[in-house]
Amino acid sequence: MAWDPEKYNEFKVERYKPYFDLVSHIKDKPNLKVIDLGCGTGELTQFLANALTNPTVIGIDTSAEMLSKAPVQNNIVFKQKSIEEQLEENETWDLIFSNAAIQWIDDHQLLFPKIIAKINNNGQLAIQMPSQTENVLNKLLIDLVQEEPYLPALNNWIRKSPVLSLDEYAKLLFDHGGDNLIIYQKVYPLVNNTQDELYEFIAGSSLVPYFERLTDSLKEQFSIEFKKRIRLTFPKTPLIYAFKRIILYCTFR
Repeated sequence: MAWDPEKYNEFKVERYKPYFDLVSHIKDKPNLKVIDLGCGTGELTQFLANALTNPTVIGIDTSAEMLSKAPVQNNIVFKQKSIEEQLEENETWDLIFSNAAIQWIDDHQLLFPKIIAKINNNGQLAIQMPSQTENVLNKLLIDLVQEEPYLPALNNWIRKSPVLSLDEYAKLLFDHGGDNLIIYQKVYPLVNNTQDELYEFIAGSSLVPYFERLTDSLKEQFSIEFKKRIRLTFPKTPLIYAFKRIILYCTFR
């Protein structure tokens, strides 16, 4: 997908709050070998590296546009690579970290065992992702893309969220050796003065794969209709949007 780092970072403060909650659960140990799956611009990868004691860190992402903004630091290496490609390699890690990325990877029932298999003994797993199946904007988006003329233009393609329930993640982690499980959903409220701010928030993420597949004229039509539905759903301003995210942390013996 062609990510726009400037568009994505328009809501940097709001997007980064769950990151700090996730990092708060990580146990610092000297010389940890760390990988950040889906590191984006690498800014948060650098924050993570600086929060740990002498780690060696790799950040991977598929987006050349995002990685072009990555910082330069001696103990961090950034690579353009998909999460699926990384998991095919034999390398293992003391900490596998992923902030707002694995919701883009299908079939979490298969994905999580592959991730866990790459964690060293006494290693840690820390993952954060949006609760896509519960967030209102995602529901509005899924409804709209299934209508004419968008569904035929998309060749009946819909990006259905792979995100599971908290119960399912708890069972997945426990069944594959997870210990000291911390699993919860938290609301990160977005307070907006206009409904269009909500549109801009989702335009930098969930709309990206759809807009890659639509013509310019259909994108414009889609944007107008989506904004209309946001205004109908949130008629009063200022408005609060209860953006839900899932935090997962555990250790492995």
